[in-house]
Amino acid sequence: MKAIVNGKIVVPDGIHEGHALLFNERILDIVDANAIPANVEKIDAGNGYVLPGLIDMHIHGYLGEDVSDGSYEGIRVMAQGIVKNGVTGFLPTTMTISYPALHAAFRQVRKAMKDSHSSEWKGACVLGVNAEGPFINPSRKGAQSGENIRTGDKEFLQEYLDILRVFTIAPEMPGNMDCVRAMAGKTLVSMGHTDATYPQAISAIDAGVRHITHLFNAQTPLKHRDPGVVGAALSDDRVSCEIIADKFHIHPGLFDIVARLKRDKLVLITDCTRAGGLEDGEYTLGGQPIFVRGIECRLKDGTIAGSVLKLNQAVHNMRENCSLPLWEIVNMASLNPARCIGLDATKGSIEIGKDADIVLCDESICVKATFIGGHAVYRA
Repeated sequence: MKAIVNGKIVVPDGIHEGHALLFNERILDIVDANAIPANVEKIDAGNGYVLPGLIDMHIHGYLGEDVSDGSYEGIRVMAQGIVKNGVTGFLPTTMTISYPALHAAFRQVRKAMKDSHSSEWKGACVLGVNAEGPFINPSRKGAQSGENIRTGDKEFLQEYLDILRVFTIAPEMPGNMDCVRAMAGKTLVSMGHTDATYPQAISAIDAGVRHITHLFNAQTPLKHRDPGVVGAALSDDRVSCEIIADKFHIHPGLFDIVARLKRDKLVLITDCTRAGGLEDGEYTLGGQPIFVRGIECRLKDGTIAGSVLKLNQAVHNMRENCSLPLWEIVNMASLNPARCIGLDATKGSIEIGKDADIVLCDESICVKATFIGGHAVYRA
């Protein structure tokens, strides 16, 4: 048994001070700091925060690697890199690439998902796969490859139901609503890279869409006489929404508005590319060159192309620009995504019986240590 002491323990509905967190492979209890059992290994949190492990449900790459490359070792490099950002679980996310490339990538995610639960892995757990496309609208493809766009294909998706946690689709495209209806309830159906009108978006939600891919980006905007996908997403409690809180994809002035509207249906993601964790320069995304300068990733024509955001930085950015309490903001990067992908019974929060996925950080949410299943996988 271990005990984290001298920390502010963030739970789903508040923050415990003057307490200790007891754990082995799972969370055992939160007790008064003076009631720690004898012969327990104590870990000093240095008066910082004790967070649940963060979950990134939309991340394409990190440290030079990209899920769409179809490389097992690349996924492993990503997993080992993002634990330094407090991420204990993630969904490797593919792009709109060819079917052969998707098959190859999914096979490697399946293998990594199995292996990531072993003691030899030493990185964030692979919780499944996120397929961002290829069933999207060419007019809203953003940095995706237009030549690989296809009509919604339930047979292809059903082949990977053991690992598929979420996929993105543009419901207004011919044939795609049939795919929405066929996959609803089997995995999380997300609306994105879409030119849907407000009525079309509501019809898609009625048919089974329950999530919105990177809200505001690559979709019809909110206008006062034409609410679009954004209006449908913000007004309908049936759908959860992702946001890329890097202060570039979305102006930080919107963080508080969206957070107060969506609350436990808001998910912080990174949408990170292979340039994450590396210096400015030229990289690739889905086979296309991208140019990175500071927090901006763009194609040659200026189109925004993913990010270099770290998930702990997203939590910090949201905290700096949102009136909600810290515990509710932390939920956006832990419990809320865990709930979206159906893993909240074991992950996403510091609660008795859940996996001991724990992050120690300072006041600025800079990570000092990361534990997965009770084992330290990173110490600053």
